[in-house]
Amino acid sequence: MKIGIASDHGGFELKQQLKQRFSKLDYTIVDFGNNTYDSEDDYPDFVIPLAKSVANGDVERGIAVCGSGVGASIAANKVTGARAALITDHFAAHQGVEDDNMNIICLGGRITGVETAFELVQAFLNARFSYGERHVRRLEKADPLGRISPD
Repeated sequence: MKIGIASDHGGFELKQQLKQRFSKLDYTIVDFGNNTYDSEDDYPDFVIPLAKSVANGDVERGIAVCGSGVGASIAANKVTGARAALITDHFAAHQGVEDDNMNIICLGGRITGVETAFELVQAFLNARFSYGERHVRRLEKADPLGRISPD
């Protein structure tokens, strides 16, 4: 699976650790930056290109990390076709994909430890959208263009 990852300074350390772990597994990692720690950088500069890449199908899933995960989630959801959420528990990590076709997981680099983040991302990457009738109906109502991007 080809996955994208992005962070600002608040998520830089966690992003680097996740990138290292997932590159040792059967994943191709595309890093959207930041590639060096810069305390003055801004998460939209990295998260929006990641979200566009996910929405366009250039990468299958995305991981966005900022200090709290909130800003990354807000920025990613500005891109049509991106379905991002701040995730802090295992159930939401897989349920967000299964029921809501989430394609970007957002994490807080200042609030989520690396072990927890690794487990959350694994649950997210291993989950598949159910294509259940009610889930498709809900996505169609939420998507202004009425499109659903299959996995």
